[in-house]
Amino acid sequence: MATSNILKEPLLLRLSRLFGGLRGDLTGGLTAAVVALPLALAFAVASGVEPKAGLYTAIVAGIVAAIFGGSSVQITGPTGAMAVVLVGIVAKYGLEKVWIAGVMAGIIQIALGVAKLGQLVKFIPYPVTAGFTNGIAVIIFCGQLNNFFGLKLPRSEHFLPGLWQSLTHVEALNWAAVALAVVVIATNVLWPRINTTIPGSLVGLVLATAIASAFHLNVPTIGTIPQSLPMPQGIPHWNDFSVIRELINPALALAALGSIESLLSAVVADGMTVSEKHNSDRELIGQGLANMIVPFFGGIPATGAIARTAVNVRSGGKTRLSGVIHGLALAIIVLTLAPLAAQIPLAALAGILMVVSLRMIEWEAIGLLMRATYSDFAVMILTWLVTILFDLVLAVEVGLIAAGALFIKRMSDLSLVKIPETEVFPPGTPLELGKEIAVYRVDGPVFFGAAERFATFLRDEPEVKYLILRLRFVPNMDTTGLVALEDIYHDLERHNCRLILTGLQPEVQQLLERTGLLNTIGLSNCFETTTEAICSISPQIACSQPIADDLKTKELMELND
Repeated sequence: MATSNILKEPLLLRLSRLFGGLRGDLTGGLTAAVVALPLALAFAVASGVEPKAGLYTAIVAGIVAAIFGGSSVQITGPTGAMAVVLVGIVAKYGLEKVWIAGVMAGIIQIALGVAKLGQLVKFIPYPVTAGFTNGIAVIIFCGQLNNFFGLKLPRSEHFLPGLWQSLTHVEALNWAAVALAVVVIATNVLWPRINTTIPGSLVGLVLATAIASAFHLNVPTIGTIPQSLPMPQGIPHWNDFSVIRELINPALALAALGSIESLLSAVVADGMTVSEKHNSDRELIGQGLANMIVPFFGGIPATGAIARTAVNVRSGGKTRLSGVIHGLALAIIVLTLAPLAAQIPLAALAGILMVVSLRMIEWEAIGLLMRATYSDFAVMILTWLVTILFDLVLAVEVGLIAAGALFIKRMSDLSLVKIPETEVFPPGTPLELGKEIAVYRVDGPVFFGAAERFATFLRDEPEVKYLILRLRFVPNMDTTGLVALEDIYHDLERHNCRLILTGLQPEVQQLLERTGLLNTIGLSNCFETTTEAICSISPQIACSQPIADDLKTKELMELND
Protein backbone atom coordinates (compact mmCIF):
# COMPACT_ATOMS: atom_id res chain seq x y z
CA MET A 1 0.00 0.00 0.00
CA ALA A 2 2.83 2.33 0.97
CA THR A 3 4.62 1.46 -2.25
CA SER A 4 1.48 2.33 -4.21
CA ASN A 5 1.20 5.75 -2.57
CA ILE A 6 4.87 6.48 -3.26
CA LEU A 7 4.39 5.64 -6.92
CA LYS A 8 1.24 7.74 -7.18
CA GLU A 9 2.61 10.89 -5.52
CA PRO A 10 5.14 11.87 -8.18
CA LEU A 11 2.55 11.27 -10.90
CA LEU A 12 0.02 13.47 -9.14
CA LEU A 13 2.60 16.15 -8.62
CA ARG A 14 3.60 16.01 -12.27
CA LEU A 15 -0.04 16.22 -13.38
CA SER A 16 -0.63 19.14 -11.04
CA ARG A 17 2.35 20.99 -12.46
CA LEU A 18 1.27 20.13 -16.00
CA PHE A 19 -2.29 21.43 -15.62
CA GLY A 20 -1.07 24.40 -13.61
CA GLY A 21 1.28 25.28 -16.44
CA LEU A 22 -1.47 24.75 -19.02
CA ARG A 23 -3.77 27.11 -17.17
CA GLY A 24 -1.07 29.79 -17.05
CA ASP A 25 -0.22 29.33 -20.73
CA LEU A 26 -3.89 29.47 -21.66
CA THR A 27 -4.46 32.68 -19.70
CA GLY A 28 -1.24 34.26 -20.94
CA GLY A 29 -1.85 33.29 -24.58
CA LEU A 30 -5.46 34.50 -24.63
CA THR A 31 -4.59 37.78 -22.92
CA ALA A 32 -1.70 38.36 -25.31
CA ALA A 33 -4.07 37.70 -28.24
CA VAL A 34 -6.53 40.30 -26.97
CA VAL A 35 -3.73 42.84 -26.67
CA ALA A 36 -2.27 41.82 -30.06
CA LEU A 37 -5.52 42.22 -32.01
CA PRO A 38 -5.69 46.03 -32.17
CA LEU A 39 -1.89 46.34 -32.38
CA ALA A 40 -1.66 43.90 -35.30
CA LEU A 41 -4.24 45.94 -37.20
CA ALA A 42 -2.64 49.26 -36.25
CA PHE A 43 0.93 48.29 -37.13
CA ALA A 44 -0.19 46.85 -40.46
CA VAL A 45 -1.81 50.17 -41.33
CA ALA A 46 1.30 52.00 -40.09
CA SER A 47 3.39 49.77 -42.39
CA GLY A 48 1.36 50.82 -45.42
CA VAL A 49 -0.29 47.43 -45.98
CA GLU A 50 -3.82 46.07 -45.54
CA PRO A 51 -4.91 45.35 -41.95
CA LYS A 52 -5.39 41.65 -42.73
CA ALA A 53 -1.62 41.37 -43.31
CA GLY A 54 -1.06 42.33 -39.68
CA LEU A 55 -3.45 39.66 -38.44
CA TYR A 56 -1.94 37.00 -40.70
CA THR A 57 1.53 37.97 -39.48
CA ALA A 58 0.53 37.71 -35.84
CA ILE A 59 -1.01 34.27 -36.44
CA VAL A 60 1.65 32.62 -38.59
CA ALA A 61 4.79 34.30 -37.27
CA GLY A 62 3.51 34.05 -33.71
CA ILE A 63 3.07 30.26 -33.92
CA VAL A 64 6.28 29.53 -35.88
CA ALA A 65 8.52 31.67 -33.66
CA ALA A 66 6.94 30.25 -30.50
CA ILE A 67 7.74 26.69 -31.59
CA PHE A 68 11.23 27.20 -33.02
CA GLY A 69 12.48 30.31 -31.16
CA GLY A 70 14.88 30.49 -28.25
CA SER A 71 12.54 32.12 -25.71
CA SER A 72 9.79 30.16 -23.97
CA VAL A 73 7.51 33.16 -23.49
CA GLN A 74 8.26 35.45 -26.44
CA ILE A 75 5.25 36.71 -28.43
CA THR A 76 6.04 37.57 -32.04
CA GLY A 77 4.11 39.77 -34.44
CA PRO A 78 4.02 43.16 -36.18
CA THR A 79 5.80 45.89 -34.20
CA GLY A 80 6.24 49.63 -34.34
CA ALA A 81 9.95 49.47 -35.08
CA MET A 82 9.40 47.16 -38.04
CA ALA A 83 6.51 49.32 -39.25
CA VAL A 84 8.85 52.32 -39.41
CA VAL A 85 11.17 50.46 -41.80
CA LEU A 86 8.41 48.72 -43.74
CA VAL A 87 6.45 51.85 -44.60
CA GLY A 88 9.37 53.20 -46.64
CA ILE A 89 10.01 49.85 -48.33
CA VAL A 90 6.33 49.40 -49.21
CA ALA A 91 6.14 52.92 -50.65
CA LYS A 92 9.28 52.41 -52.74
CA TYR A 93 9.03 48.78 -53.86
CA GLY A 94 5.43 47.60 -53.30
CA LEU A 95 4.02 44.78 -51.17
CA GLU A 96 5.13 41.89 -53.41
CA LYS A 97 8.76 42.92 -53.13
CA VAL A 98 8.34 43.35 -49.39
CA TRP A 99 7.44 39.65 -49.27
CA ILE A 100 10.67 38.82 -51.12
CA ALA A 101 12.70 41.07 -48.81
CA GLY A 102 11.05 39.35 -45.86
CA VAL A 103 12.12 35.90 -47.07
CA MET A 104 15.67 37.19 -47.61
CA ALA A 105 15.69 38.76 -44.14
CA GLY A 106 14.60 35.44 -42.66
CA ILE A 107 17.45 33.63 -44.39
CA ILE A 108 19.93 36.20 -43.06
CA GLN A 109 18.59 35.80 -39.52
CA ILE A 110 18.91 32.02 -39.71
CA ALA A 111 22.48 32.40 -40.95
CA LEU A 112 23.25 34.71 -38.01
CA GLY A 113 21.80 32.15 -35.60
CA VAL A 114 23.70 29.24 -37.15
CA ALA A 115 26.90 31.32 -36.97
CA LYS A 116 26.17 31.86 -33.24
CA LEU A 117 26.16 35.63 -33.45
CA GLY A 118 23.15 36.08 -31.18
CA GLN A 119 25.26 37.37 -28.30
CA LEU A 120 26.41 40.41 -30.28
CA VAL A 121 23.27 42.36 -29.38
CA LYS A 122 24.62 42.60 -25.82
CA PHE A 123 27.44 44.79 -27.12
CA ILE A 124 25.12 47.51 -28.44
CA PRO A 125 25.61 50.46 -26.05
CA TYR A 126 22.62 51.57 -24.01
CA PRO A 127 22.57 55.16 -25.41
CA VAL A 128 22.25 53.71 -28.94
CA THR A 129 19.27 51.45 -28.12
CA ALA A 130 17.61 54.29 -26.20
CA GLY A 131 18.20 56.68 -29.10
CA PHE A 132 16.72 54.55 -31.86
CA THR A 133 13.80 53.45 -29.63
CA ASN A 134 12.93 57.09 -28.96
CA GLY A 135 13.36 57.90 -32.65
CA ILE A 136 10.97 55.10 -33.60
CA ALA A 137 8.44 56.49 -31.13
CA VAL A 138 8.57 59.95 -32.72
CA ILE A 139 8.18 58.51 -36.24
CA ILE A 140 5.19 56.36 -35.23
CA PHE A 141 3.48 59.30 -33.55
CA CYS A 142 4.01 61.72 -36.43
CA GLY A 143 3.18 59.04 -39.00
CA GLN A 144 -0.33 58.72 -37.54
CA LEU A 145 -1.28 62.38 -37.91
CA ASN A 146 -2.81 61.59 -41.32
CA ASN A 147 -5.29 59.11 -39.79
CA PHE A 148 -5.70 61.22 -36.65
CA PHE A 149 -6.95 64.14 -38.73
CA GLY A 150 -9.06 61.88 -40.95
CA LEU A 151 -7.12 62.85 -44.09
CA LYS A 152 -6.78 60.61 -47.15
CA LEU A 153 -3.34 61.61 -48.35
CA PRO A 154 -0.98 59.33 -50.30
CA ARG A 155 1.60 57.55 -48.18
CA SER A 156 5.15 58.90 -48.43
CA GLU A 157 8.37 56.87 -48.57
CA HIS A 158 9.79 58.88 -45.64
CA PHE A 159 7.75 60.18 -42.76
CA LEU A 160 9.01 63.79 -42.92
CA PRO A 161 7.31 64.61 -46.27
CA GLY A 162 4.23 62.81 -44.97
CA LEU A 163 4.31 64.88 -41.81
CA TRP A 164 4.59 68.06 -43.85
CA GLN A 165 1.64 66.95 -45.99
CA SER A 166 -0.49 66.29 -42.92
CA LEU A 167 0.32 69.64 -41.33
CA THR A 168 -0.29 71.61 -44.53
CA HIS A 169 -3.72 69.99 -45.04
CA VAL A 170 -5.00 70.56 -41.51
CA GLU A 171 -7.75 72.81 -42.85
CA ALA A 172 -9.33 69.70 -44.44
CA LEU A 173 -9.33 67.68 -41.23
CA ASN A 174 -12.27 65.46 -40.30
CA TRP A 175 -13.48 66.55 -36.86
CA ALA A 176 -15.32 63.27 -36.34
CA ALA A 177 -12.08 61.34 -36.86
CA VAL A 178 -10.24 63.63 -34.44
CA ALA A 179 -12.96 63.10 -31.82
CA LEU A 180 -12.78 59.30 -32.19
CA ALA A 181 -9.01 59.36 -31.86
CA VAL A 182 -9.25 61.49 -28.72
CA VAL A 183 -11.79 59.03 -27.28
CA VAL A 184 -9.37 56.15 -27.88
CA ILE A 185 -6.44 58.05 -26.37
CA ALA A 186 -8.47 59.02 -23.29
CA THR A 187 -9.69 55.43 -22.87
CA ASN A 188 -6.14 54.08 -23.12
CA VAL A 189 -4.98 56.46 -20.42
CA LEU A 190 -7.94 56.21 -18.03
CA TRP A 191 -9.11 52.61 -18.40
CA PRO A 192 -6.26 51.01 -16.35
CA ARG A 193 -7.64 52.88 -13.30
CA ILE A 194 -10.88 50.93 -13.72
CA ASN A 195 -9.69 47.53 -14.90
CA THR A 196 -6.24 46.08 -15.55
CA THR A 197 -7.35 42.73 -16.99
CA ILE A 198 -8.88 43.99 -20.26
CA PRO A 199 -6.44 46.19 -22.24
CA GLY A 200 -7.47 49.80 -22.68
CA SER A 201 -6.52 49.70 -26.37
CA LEU A 202 -9.18 47.05 -27.02
CA VAL A 203 -11.82 48.92 -25.01
CA GLY A 204 -11.05 52.14 -26.87
CA LEU A 205 -11.17 50.35 -30.22
CA VAL A 206 -14.59 48.82 -29.48
CA LEU A 207 -15.92 52.12 -28.08
CA ALA A 208 -14.77 54.18 -31.07
CA THR A 209 -16.16 51.62 -33.54
CA ALA A 210 -19.51 51.57 -31.73
CA ILE A 211 -19.74 55.38 -31.72
CA ALA A 212 -18.87 55.60 -35.42
CA SER A 213 -21.47 52.96 -36.33
CA ALA A 214 -24.20 54.33 -34.06
CA PHE A 215 -23.91 57.91 -35.34
CA HIS A 216 -23.03 56.90 -38.93
CA LEU A 217 -19.93 59.05 -38.85
CA ASN A 218 -18.21 59.67 -42.16
CA VAL A 219 -14.70 58.58 -41.22
CA PRO A 220 -12.17 56.34 -43.03
CA THR A 221 -12.29 52.70 -41.86
CA ILE A 222 -9.88 49.81 -42.29
CA GLY A 223 -12.11 48.07 -44.83
CA THR A 224 -13.03 44.45 -45.38
CA ILE A 225 -11.02 41.70 -43.72
CA PRO A 226 -11.48 38.21 -45.22
CA GLN A 227 -13.27 35.85 -42.84
CA SER A 228 -10.79 33.08 -43.48
CA LEU A 229 -7.49 31.74 -42.26
CA PRO A 230 -4.25 32.69 -44.00
CA MET A 231 -3.55 30.19 -46.78
CA PRO A 232 -0.26 29.46 -48.58
CA GLN A 233 0.33 31.56 -51.69
CA GLY A 234 3.04 32.07 -54.24
CA ILE A 235 5.40 35.05 -54.29
CA PRO A 236 5.98 36.47 -57.80
CA HIS A 237 9.58 36.90 -58.97
CA TRP A 238 11.06 35.66 -55.69
CA ASN A 239 13.66 33.62 -57.61
CA ASP A 240 14.62 36.50 -59.94
CA PHE A 241 18.26 37.34 -59.21
CA SER A 242 17.94 40.97 -60.36
CA VAL A 243 15.07 41.50 -57.91
CA ILE A 244 17.06 39.84 -55.12
CA ARG A 245 20.03 42.11 -55.84
CA GLU A 246 17.71 45.13 -55.77
CA LEU A 247 16.31 44.15 -52.37
CA ILE A 248 19.50 43.17 -50.57
CA ASN A 249 19.74 46.46 -48.66
CA PRO A 250 16.10 46.42 -47.47
CA ALA A 251 16.54 42.75 -46.50
CA LEU A 252 19.64 43.55 -44.45
CA ALA A 253 17.78 46.39 -42.74
CA LEU A 254 14.83 44.12 -41.89
CA ALA A 255 17.13 41.34 -40.65
CA ALA A 256 19.18 43.71 -38.49
CA LEU A 257 16.16 45.38 -36.95
CA GLY A 258 14.27 42.11 -36.49
CA SER A 259 17.25 40.52 -34.77
CA ILE A 260 17.99 43.46 -32.47
CA GLU A 261 14.41 44.00 -31.35
CA SER A 262 13.65 40.30 -30.88
CA LEU A 263 16.75 39.71 -28.78
CA LEU A 264 16.15 42.83 -26.69
CA SER A 265 12.58 41.66 -26.10
CA ALA A 266 13.86 38.22 -25.07
CA VAL A 267 16.25 39.84 -22.60
CA VAL A 268 13.36 41.82 -21.10
CA ALA A 269 11.35 38.58 -20.81
CA ASP A 270 14.26 36.91 -19.01
CA GLY A 271 14.14 39.61 -16.37
CA MET A 272 10.44 39.00 -15.76
CA THR A 273 10.50 35.24 -15.33
CA VAL A 274 12.39 32.73 -13.20
CA SER A 275 12.19 30.06 -15.89
CA GLU A 276 15.08 29.14 -18.17
CA LYS A 277 16.78 32.02 -19.97
CA HIS A 278 16.49 32.42 -23.71
CA ASN A 279 18.95 31.03 -26.25
CA SER A 280 19.97 33.98 -28.45
CA ASP A 281 21.12 31.89 -31.41
CA ARG A 282 18.01 29.73 -31.42
CA GLU A 283 15.85 32.85 -31.12
CA LEU A 284 17.44 34.23 -34.30
CA ILE A 285 16.76 30.94 -36.08
CA GLY A 286 13.14 30.91 -34.89
CA GLN A 287 12.56 34.52 -35.93
CA GLY A 288 14.25 33.80 -39.27
CA LEU A 289 11.98 30.83 -39.94
CA ALA A 290 8.94 32.96 -39.07
CA ASN A 291 9.99 35.70 -41.47
CA MET A 292 10.76 33.16 -44.19
CA ILE A 293 7.35 31.52 -43.91
CA VAL A 294 5.00 34.43 -43.19
CA PRO A 295 5.34 36.10 -46.65
CA PHE A 296 3.90 32.94 -48.26
CA PHE A 297 0.76 33.58 -46.16
CA GLY A 298 0.43 37.25 -47.09
CA GLY A 299 2.10 38.56 -43.94
CA ILE A 300 4.89 41.04 -43.34
CA PRO A 301 8.21 40.72 -41.45
CA ALA A 302 7.77 40.41 -37.69
CA THR A 303 9.84 40.66 -34.52
CA GLY A 304 9.52 39.76 -30.88
CA ALA A 305 7.08 42.21 -29.31
CA ILE A 306 8.12 43.52 -25.89
CA ALA A 307 4.67 44.69 -24.75
CA ARG A 308 2.85 41.51 -25.78
CA THR A 309 5.60 39.34 -24.31
CA ALA A 310 5.32 41.21 -21.01
CA VAL A 311 1.54 40.73 -20.99
CA ASN A 312 2.00 37.01 -21.64
CA VAL A 313 4.43 36.61 -18.72
CA ARG A 314 2.38 38.71 -16.30
CA SER A 315 -0.74 36.73 -17.19
CA GLY A 316 0.89 33.39 -16.36
CA GLY A 317 2.51 32.25 -19.61
CA LYS A 318 5.46 29.96 -18.92
CA THR A 319 6.08 27.80 -22.00
CA ARG A 320 6.02 27.92 -25.78
CA LEU A 321 2.41 26.79 -25.67
CA SER A 322 1.36 30.30 -24.65
CA GLY A 323 2.71 31.72 -27.93
CA VAL A 324 0.93 29.01 -29.92
CA ILE A 325 -2.34 29.71 -28.07
CA HIS A 326 -1.90 33.42 -28.85
CA GLY A 327 -1.73 32.63 -32.58
CA LEU A 328 -4.64 30.18 -32.52
CA ALA A 329 -6.81 32.63 -30.57
CA LEU A 330 -6.18 35.31 -33.20
CA ALA A 331 -7.11 32.80 -35.91
CA ILE A 332 -10.44 32.13 -34.17
CA ILE A 333 -11.06 35.87 -33.87
CA VAL A 334 -10.46 36.29 -37.61
CA LEU A 335 -12.95 33.49 -38.39
CA THR A 336 -15.65 34.88 -36.14
CA LEU A 337 -15.25 38.67 -35.91
CA ALA A 338 -13.72 39.72 -39.24
CA PRO A 339 -16.93 41.44 -40.54
CA LEU A 340 -17.06 43.62 -37.42
CA ALA A 341 -13.40 44.59 -37.79
CA ALA A 342 -14.16 46.16 -41.18
CA GLN A 343 -15.97 49.01 -39.37
CA ILE A 344 -13.01 50.00 -37.24
CA PRO A 345 -12.10 53.67 -37.90
CA LEU A 346 -8.50 54.36 -38.89
CA ALA A 347 -8.58 57.23 -36.41
CA ALA A 348 -9.08 54.68 -33.62
CA LEU A 349 -5.95 52.83 -34.71
CA ALA A 350 -4.12 56.17 -34.86
CA GLY A 351 -5.11 56.87 -31.27
CA ILE A 352 -3.80 53.48 -30.17
CA LEU A 353 -0.47 53.98 -31.93
CA MET A 354 -0.04 57.48 -30.55
CA VAL A 355 -0.39 56.17 -27.01
CA VAL A 356 1.98 53.28 -27.81
CA SER A 357 4.56 55.70 -29.22
CA LEU A 358 4.42 57.97 -26.16
CA ARG A 359 4.91 54.95 -23.92
CA MET A 360 7.81 53.79 -26.09
CA ILE A 361 9.81 56.92 -25.30
CA GLU A 362 12.28 55.96 -22.60
CA TRP A 363 11.81 58.93 -20.31
CA GLU A 364 13.78 57.27 -17.51
CA ALA A 365 16.68 56.60 -19.90
CA ILE A 366 16.72 60.25 -20.96
CA GLY A 367 16.88 61.37 -17.33
CA LEU A 368 19.53 58.79 -16.47
CA LEU A 369 21.78 59.77 -19.38
CA MET A 370 21.39 63.47 -18.61
CA ARG A 371 22.45 62.84 -15.01
CA ALA A 372 25.25 60.42 -15.95
CA THR A 373 27.52 61.87 -18.65
CA TYR A 374 26.89 64.45 -21.33
CA SER A 375 28.83 62.37 -23.85
CA ASP A 376 26.47 59.38 -23.49
CA PHE A 377 23.52 61.76 -23.68
CA ALA A 378 24.97 63.21 -26.88
CA VAL A 379 25.25 59.71 -28.41
CA MET A 380 21.59 59.09 -27.62
CA ILE A 381 20.51 62.43 -29.13
CA LEU A 382 22.63 61.79 -32.24
CA THR A 383 21.08 58.33 -32.74
CA TRP A 384 17.64 59.80 -32.10
CA LEU A 385 18.08 62.54 -34.72
CA VAL A 386 19.54 60.24 -37.38
CA THR A 387 16.63 57.83 -36.84
CA ILE A 388 14.14 60.63 -37.42
CA LEU A 389 15.91 62.43 -40.27
CA PHE A 390 17.28 59.43 -42.17
CA ASP A 391 16.59 55.79 -41.28
CA LEU A 392 16.91 53.31 -38.45
CA VAL A 393 19.77 51.23 -39.81
CA LEU A 394 21.91 54.30 -40.45
CA ALA A 395 21.04 55.50 -36.95
CA VAL A 396 22.34 52.29 -35.39
CA GLU A 397 25.51 52.50 -37.49
CA VAL A 398 26.14 56.15 -36.60
CA GLY A 399 25.32 55.48 -32.95
CA LEU A 400 27.76 52.56 -32.78
CA ILE A 401 30.50 54.63 -34.43
CA ALA A 402 29.91 57.52 -32.02
CA ALA A 403 29.81 55.18 -29.02
CA GLY A 404 32.99 53.47 -30.21
CA ALA A 405 34.78 56.79 -30.64
CA LEU A 406 33.63 57.80 -27.17
CA PHE A 407 34.91 54.54 -25.71
CA ILE A 408 38.30 55.08 -27.38
CA LYS A 409 38.44 58.63 -26.04
CA ARG A 410 37.70 57.45 -22.50
CA MET A 411 40.21 54.64 -22.67
CA SER A 412 42.85 56.97 -24.10
CA ASP A 413 42.56 59.40 -21.20
CA LEU A 414 45.88 58.10 -19.92
CA SER A 415 46.77 59.16 -16.41
CA LEU A 416 50.47 59.98 -16.46
CA VAL A 417 51.61 61.45 -13.15
CA LYS A 418 55.08 62.51 -12.10
CA ILE A 419 55.82 61.16 -8.64
CA PRO A 420 57.64 63.61 -6.31
CA GLU A 421 60.51 62.52 -4.11
CA THR A 422 58.40 62.74 -0.98
CA GLU A 423 56.16 60.01 -2.34
CA VAL A 424 59.00 57.85 -3.63
CA PHE A 425 60.91 58.20 -0.35
CA PRO A 426 58.72 59.08 2.66
CA PRO A 427 59.74 61.96 4.99
CA GLY A 428 62.52 60.95 7.34
CA THR A 429 64.28 58.78 4.77
CA PRO A 430 67.76 60.25 4.09
CA LEU A 431 67.54 59.84 0.32
CA GLU A 432 67.23 62.29 -2.59
CA LEU A 433 66.51 61.59 -6.27
CA GLY A 434 68.09 64.65 -7.82
CA LYS A 435 67.08 66.18 -11.17
CA GLU A 436 68.57 63.38 -13.23
CA ILE A 437 65.96 60.82 -12.11
CA ALA A 438 62.27 61.18 -12.97
CA VAL A 439 59.59 58.72 -11.91
CA TYR A 440 56.23 58.59 -13.65
CA ARG A 441 53.22 56.44 -12.83
CA VAL A 442 51.09 55.31 -15.79
CA ASP A 443 47.45 54.39 -15.14
CA GLY A 444 45.21 52.71 -17.69
CA PRO A 445 45.76 50.78 -20.91
CA VAL A 446 48.44 52.14 -23.21
CA PHE A 447 46.88 51.87 -26.65
CA PHE A 448 46.68 53.93 -29.80
CA GLY A 449 44.40 56.67 -28.41
CA ALA A 450 46.95 57.49 -25.71
CA ALA A 451 50.16 56.97 -27.67
CA GLU A 452 50.69 60.56 -28.83
CA ARG A 453 50.05 62.11 -25.43
CA PHE A 454 52.17 59.40 -23.84
CA ALA A 455 55.13 60.17 -26.07
CA THR A 456 54.89 63.98 -25.95
CA PHE A 457 54.49 64.21 -22.20
CA LEU A 458 57.60 62.20 -21.48
CA ARG A 459 59.91 64.33 -23.65
CA ASP A 460 59.43 67.60 -21.76
CA GLU A 461 62.40 67.28 -19.38
CA PRO A 462 65.74 67.19 -21.27
CA GLU A 463 67.85 67.19 -18.06
CA VAL A 464 66.53 63.77 -17.00
CA LYS A 465 69.07 60.94 -17.45
CA TYR A 466 67.01 58.15 -15.92
CA LEU A 467 63.32 57.89 -16.76
CA ILE A 468 61.41 55.34 -14.68
CA LEU A 469 57.93 54.30 -15.80
CA ARG A 470 55.80 52.57 -13.20
CA LEU A 471 53.52 50.34 -15.29
CA ARG A 472 51.89 48.43 -12.44
CA PHE A 473 48.44 49.77 -13.39
CA VAL A 474 48.77 49.19 -17.15
CA PRO A 475 46.71 46.02 -17.83
CA ASN A 476 47.27 45.85 -21.59
CA MET A 477 48.91 47.55 -24.55
CA ASP A 478 48.15 47.53 -28.27
CA THR A 479 50.49 47.68 -31.27
CA THR A 480 50.40 51.45 -31.65
CA GLY A 481 51.14 51.92 -27.96
CA LEU A 482 53.98 49.43 -28.38
CA VAL A 483 55.43 51.42 -31.28
CA ALA A 484 55.07 54.62 -29.25
CA LEU A 485 57.00 53.03 -26.38
CA GLU A 486 59.74 51.92 -28.78
CA ASP A 487 59.94 55.46 -30.23
CA ILE A 488 60.27 56.84 -26.71
CA TYR A 489 63.09 54.40 -25.98
CA HIS A 490 65.07 55.36 -29.09
CA ASP A 491 64.40 59.07 -28.57
CA LEU A 492 65.65 58.88 -24.98
CA GLU A 493 68.64 56.83 -26.10
CA ARG A 494 69.68 59.58 -28.53
CA HIS A 495 69.60 62.03 -25.62
CA ASN A 496 71.66 59.68 -23.43
CA CYS A 497 68.66 59.01 -21.22
CA ARG A 498 68.02 55.52 -19.90
CA LEU A 499 64.47 54.11 -19.96
CA ILE A 500 63.57 51.86 -17.04
CA LEU A 501 60.30 49.95 -16.62
CA THR A 502 58.90 48.73 -13.32
CA GLY A 503 55.91 46.62 -12.34
CA LEU A 504 55.24 45.05 -15.75
CA GLN A 505 51.95 43.12 -15.83
CA PRO A 506 52.11 39.58 -17.35
CA GLU A 507 50.11 40.49 -20.48
CA VAL A 508 52.22 43.57 -21.21
CA GLN A 509 55.45 41.69 -20.51
CA GLN A 510 54.47 38.87 -22.86
CA LEU A 511 53.69 41.40 -25.59
CA LEU A 512 57.10 43.05 -25.15
CA GLU A 513 58.81 39.66 -25.22
CA ARG A 514 56.96 38.46 -28.35
CA THR A 515 57.85 41.60 -30.28
CA GLY A 516 61.47 41.72 -29.09
CA LEU A 517 61.06 45.17 -27.51
CA LEU A 518 61.90 43.76 -24.08
CA ASN A 519 65.29 42.62 -25.37
CA THR A 520 65.81 46.01 -27.01
CA ILE A 521 65.10 47.86 -23.78
CA GLY A 522 67.06 45.22 -21.85
CA LEU A 523 66.08 42.95 -19.01
CA SER A 524 68.53 44.89 -16.83
CA ASN A 525 66.22 47.90 -17.23
CA CYS A 526 63.14 46.08 -15.92
CA PHE A 527 62.44 45.86 -12.17
CA GLU A 528 59.64 44.64 -9.97
CA THR A 529 59.45 47.85 -7.96
CA THR A 530 60.52 51.47 -8.38
CA THR A 531 62.60 51.27 -5.21
CA GLU A 532 64.74 48.50 -6.68
CA ALA A 533 65.21 50.50 -9.87
CA ILE A 534 66.30 53.66 -8.03
CA CYS A 535 68.67 51.82 -5.74
CA SER A 536 70.32 50.13 -8.70
CA ILE A 537 70.89 53.18 -10.91
CA SER A 538 71.74 56.11 -8.65
CA PRO A 539 75.37 56.53 -7.65
CA GLN A 540 74.40 59.27 -5.19
CA ILE A 541 71.92 57.07 -3.35
CA ALA A 542 73.43 54.31 -1.27
CA CYS A 543 70.36 52.32 -0.38
CA SER A 544 71.13 50.22 2.61
CA GLN A 545 69.47 46.83 2.50
CA PRO A 546 67.12 47.45 5.45
CA ILE A 547 65.92 50.77 3.98
CA ALA A 548 65.52 49.25 0.50
CA ASP A 549 63.58 46.32 1.91
CA ASP A 550 61.30 48.60 3.90
CA LEU A 551 60.59 50.81 0.87
CA LYS A 552 59.97 47.81 -1.40
CA THR A 553 57.55 46.29 1.12
CA LYS A 554 55.71 49.61 1.47
CA GLU A 555 55.46 50.08 -2.30
CA LEU A 556 54.12 46.56 -2.90
CA MET A 557 51.57 46.99 -0.11
CA GLU A 558 50.35 50.28 -1.61
CA LEU A 559 50.09 48.79 -5.10
CA ASN A 560 48.19 45.77 -3.86
CA ASP A 561 45.60 47.81 -1.95
